[in-house]
Amino acid sequence: MNRSSNINLLNNNKKFDFIVIGGGASGLGCALDVSSRGYSVVLLEKFDFCKGTSSRSTKLIHGGVRYLEKGQISLVYEALKERDILIKNAPHLVKQVGFLIPVYNYFLKFYYFFGLKIYDFISGNLSFEKSRTVNRESAIKLVPNVEKQKLKGGVVYFDGQFDDSRLGIDIALTSEINNAVLINYMSVESLIKENGKIKGVIAHDSVNNSNFSINSDNVINATGVFSRSIMELDSNKLKTVIRPSQGVHLVVDKCFLNGNFGILVPKTSDGRVLFAVPWQDHVIIGTTDTVVDNPSFNPESTKEEIDFILENVKNYLELYPKRDNIKSVFVGLRPLVANNSNSKSKDLSRKHKIIVSKSGMVSVIGGKWTTYRRMAENVIDLALKKTKLPFVKSKTSDLKIKNGLIDIDFSKESLSDDFFLSKEMIIHYVKNEMALNLDDIMSRRSRCLFLNTKESIRIAPVVAEIMSNELSKDKVWIDKQLKSFYNLTNINKI
Repeated sequence: MNRSSNINLLNNNKKFDFIVIGGGASGLGCALDVSSRGYSVVLLEKFDFCKGTSSRSTKLIHGGVRYLEKGQISLVYEALKERDILIKNAPHLVKQVGFLIPVYNYFLKFYYFFGLKIYDFISGNLSFEKSRTVNRESAIKLVPNVEKQKLKGGVVYFDGQFDDSRLGIDIALTSEINNAVLINYMSVESLIKENGKIKGVIAHDSVNNSNFSINSDNVINATGVFSRSIMELDSNKLKTVIRPSQGVHLVVDKCFLNGNFGILVPKTSDGRVLFAVPWQDHVIIGTTDTVVDNPSFNPESTKEEIDFILENVKNYLELYPKRDNIKSVFVGLRPLVANNSNSKSKDLSRKHKIIVSKSGMVSVIGGKWTTYRRMAENVIDLALKKTKLPFVKSKTSDLKIKNGLIDIDFSKESLSDDFFLSKEMIIHYVKNEMALNLDDIMSRRSRCLFLNTKESIRIAPVVAEIMSNELSKDKVWIDKQLKSFYNLTNINKI
């Protein structure tokens, strides 16, 4: 992807079939779906691709075990079907991961086993390995650091795991192969209308400080928790449609699982589930579920949320993490569909909702990474029905996602022993993946900041210097980038 080349495509006053606002899972999914059908599309992202929620998930592609308890069978089935499609189309990113549910009385062992057999049944041929019960000795072999006192064994099941922002970038690359035009750091400032109908957008390029008038009869608002801000450009008469929920994740050393299996804490003190998952040679523990009234582009955890996670995981681990063991903290905001303003976040819908305004703008809210493809297909199907464009069916169920790092030599020297980041990768991110700022590489092209904040701070000057050479920037740029990055790291450390 080359940003300058894509910007030039906006200068010829071309009318696009579609404009997609938002470069997270929803927006990238829409861009891929519509471009692979053969329509022209431009995607505009205010910051960097997957800057928000789409880089801050629990890194799981899953049906949602806990939704079974609520009887949301259709939601679970759809997610399991999409999980199968994702592992088929992006096998370089989506892998099987096993979970142990440790049990400390025999009744719960069979209770959870029965529930997971329903999970297996719903998935049918879409299932990974089947769930099973294990005895005490087998449970300890799977998770050597599991709390052993009074342990009766456990139940094992399997789900999918992935790298969220990496999938986002690879979807962007695949979209570009299908002639989509994608531009980061370009915000939509206003909508163009004629006789009350959408005709395009006015966008601002924050890199070059210039404005563009982009024409299209079809505008898709896929900005997640910030969808309301775009909807307000269209109308000031809005109901509450989104209730953002904050999910905090802690990253600790791999010794706290000491194996390849994760742990599912089946019921926390607030009635949710909690995961401890091995990921990129570390362990992610999360997550919380707290309704927030004023969503931020850089959400921060609270002391109470961190304490909640530590307290709820400690009963399941022999050696359990404390605050001093936390290497990084990251927070995601879920764009949940509102029922009413008093709903608890764990009771709000995980389904997506599509809203078509009087002007013709299509907004999509809710959903999750697992079902991003199906959500995008639904959005584009609906959008096409209101246009004069010929209807072409979605092709993404069989569309392979490009591996953007296939040519990277992972045997080269890394800047860190705690995660892999080479000079070759940094240059690649700048030249081919529109990485413009230090945070783009440290947080989303690589996952350095999310894995180890202190180590990321240590290598940041080296990364900034390599970037500056590729971008033809001076020392002033380096200093500005480092200052901005160091301010950002305060969110990711304790």
